[in-house]
Amino acid sequence: MKNTLIEVRQLFRLAFPLMGAQLAQMGMGVADAIMAGNYSSVDLAGVALGTSILWPVMLLFMGLVQAVTPTVSQLNGARDYLEIGEVIRQGLWLALIGGILGSFILNNIGGVYEWLNVDAAAAAISIPYLAMCSMGLPALMCFFALRFLADGMGFTRPALLISVSALALKIPLNYILIHGKLGLPELGGVGCGVAQAIIMWFQLFLVVFVVTGRRFHKTHWLRRITPPDWLRIKRLLVIGLPIGATIFAEIGLFSFTTLLLGQFGSEVVAAHNISMNINGIFFMPPMALGMAATIRIGFRVGEGDALHARSTALIAMCSTILVALFGALFIFLLRKELVLLYTPEHNLVNLASQLLLFVVFFLLLDASQSTAAGALRGYKDTRVPMVIALFSFWVIGLPIECALGFGWLGEPMGIYGFWIGLSCGVATASLLLTLRLWVVSGNAKIIHRLSLR
Repeated sequence: MKNTLIEVRQLFRLAFPLMGAQLAQMGMGVADAIMAGNYSSVDLAGVALGTSILWPVMLLFMGLVQAVTPTVSQLNGARDYLEIGEVIRQGLWLALIGGILGSFILNNIGGVYEWLNVDAAAAAISIPYLAMCSMGLPALMCFFALRFLADGMGFTRPALLISVSALALKIPLNYILIHGKLGLPELGGVGCGVAQAIIMWFQLFLVVFVVTGRRFHKTHWLRRITPPDWLRIKRLLVIGLPIGATIFAEIGLFSFTTLLLGQFGSEVVAAHNISMNINGIFFMPPMALGMAATIRIGFRVGEGDALHARSTALIAMCSTILVALFGALFIFLLRKELVLLYTPEHNLVNLASQLLLFVVFFLLLDASQSTAAGALRGYKDTRVPMVIALFSFWVIGLPIECALGFGWLGEPMGIYGFWIGLSCGVATASLLLTLRLWVVSGNAKIIHRLSLR
């Protein structure tokens, strides 16, 4: 019992700053939605469409870099600090390449909107919004690489401080750029994209200040600049590509759903975006527990302590379920009041409030699958979770939502059919990832094989 309480404290010591950091990051998206929504519903829809592209692209390449966290945490457990330094140098190369590729994608997205017959007024805002965001993406990827260095070494507080600082700057920047204050042009929703690019560079500046501190001197990551080591980069990609694909599978389905809903008009897209924003806020604490589980389990595996690693996984899953239950109850009781924070428009409030009933249902499942995936990353188990995610969201979720939403099997259910499909995908992922975690955490041979990556 004493060891369990110690592990709970260690897990939440890591998780609380990550929760705050994730909520602050999510808060920037919420600020965009609220401030663009108060400017006009068309600007809200345009920003919603833009974020439906930005987030999957950003998280896909962030996933590549996220291989740094389990790699560093296992090396930290083994006290191999010099190798940590080399991992970070190569992680920065990977981050820079990913950021440049992501920027290219964001600047060439117009054809996708035409293919999906997205509302033209919303697309006219979304395309320049993405172009502005692309200017900061390389900086953001490098920020993530250095943040994951700190996270992997159990130093998660900087993530919180940086994210809160970024949010505090983002809100006034949004206001100035959306409404054209201080003599600047009135940009509407596009101003959110300009502000986002500025924030990305701001975050990089702050994290560089953190990781040049004394705590990280033992890694000697700044001792020299090394050229790309493709063998080490390949090792990171072996772990990171499946992480990116796993995250992309879920976020990509949510975003693709937004694009499909673009055919139903700006009001439906706006209501969907509001509901997804609120879901995202309450999803952040469980997600942070999964990230903390990655760090703690990786450290335990690096120490050669598989038994305590499994205890950490169990504690993380139980904690996630408890946190998600409180979140679901809060949404159920205050769903209308939450929507009113985004928009005063009566039709939007009614539709988004109804959609939040779906969030109440699947928040628990979404939270548990995220934490299970995070725990598995601590073991460097990323390929099987990737397959599970792709199957759950794109083989189960997408066909069901299209069949019900577009009425392939009967009367079209519209947006409600799409949300039923999303719920089915999340439920499948939750069940399969939890089973995978149970198998891996109890098998010493699998743990040893995965740790050699």
